[in-house]
Amino acid sequence: MSAELPDYYFRVRENGAVVFKVDTENRHRRIEMDQIAVINIRNGEVKPHGQRTLTEADKAEIDRWIEDRKALLAQRDIDDIHRAVDYLNLTTQWAQSKASADQLEDVTDRLLMAMHDLRSVLVRKKADRLRAD
Repeated sequence: MSAELPDYYFRVRENGAVVFKVDTENRHRRIEMDQIAVINIRNGEVKPHGQRTLTEADKAEIDRWIEDRKALLAQRDIDDIHRAVDYLNLTTQWAQSKASADQLEDVTDRLLMAMHDLRSVLVRKKADRLRAD
């Protein structure tokens, strides 16, 4: 752990974070975390905790965290899609070389429907992009 702690700590939640102000300058020399806000990243809402009024420094740090978090989540989304392409290839190899008849029976209809749905969306989106050019 580094000797210098950040001024803020963001406890990530499913749809945002709880924001804490970190305090080490107290008489007990303990790390204290004072909740100052809750962030909803989906709608951009920042609710100060209790009767607290956020300072400009608080707001700037929260805005920076929201921007960084959105970028991270977007990167994770595209990484997941790249992994899905790999999984499709691995699934094809499995179906061709390892799958038993019972295993194929168990997954074929669901896979075909999911692939049909995906293909329909991808073709429609590609056509929209081509028309826009």
